[in-house]
Amino acid sequence: MLSSPLILQLPSSIQMTDEQFFEFCQVNRDLRIERNKLKEISIMPPTGSETGNRNFNLAGQLYIWAEKDGTGICFDSSTGFKLSTGAERASFGGASPYGDATRTLTPDASWIKLERWNTLDSEQQQKFAPLSPDFVIELRSPSDNLQPLKDKMEEYMREPGIQLGWLIDRKNRRVYIYRPGMPEQCLENPDNISGESVLPGFILNMSKVW
Repeated sequence: MLSSPLILQLPSSIQMTDEQFFEFCQVNRDLRIERNKLKEISIMPPTGSETGNRNFNLAGQLYIWAEKDGTGICFDSSTGFKLSTGAERASFGGASPYGDATRTLTPDASWIKLERWNTLDSEQQQKFAPLSPDFVIELRSPSDNLQPLKDKMEEYMREPGIQLGWLIDRKNRRVYIYRPGMPEQCLENPDNISGESVLPGFILNMSKVW
């Protein structure tokens, strides 16, 4: 069983289009798959039972709030989003050899305003939605290294549309808060976390997450 992500690097001659990558994920739906801005494919290790339970509780709290609020919809960890990571973010002091790369990521939980979601047509909604969520959560599992998760959150915050992100580090009982254009904020062992103005009224009870 994988304990860390397996990185697949494909030759440039067989790089998959977005459509082919979506089909690849569909025929391997039991795997957690992401693709970064360099077109590298990551096969993520399965979530352990305890982490899965904590993630389910976290997503459940978000879902209950979203149903009452009614201004947006939430998504679980199996949902992929096609982010707008462009060539300039894949370059190394010059033009990127990878072209206008896209990055497909799957947050552990996310939420999008209905007004933004409804701008997509039916086909776009059924595949990897070509827009970033307004709010994202990543939950660190025991096998995850912290820095790659922080790097992922920083990448999220450069995406148009994302207003708030939480990285929950259960191992050290810390929550890292990310906001566009602002430095990372670290909360030490908080009892709850506020969704602020992005998710007004949403309070995540951390007792079920720790």
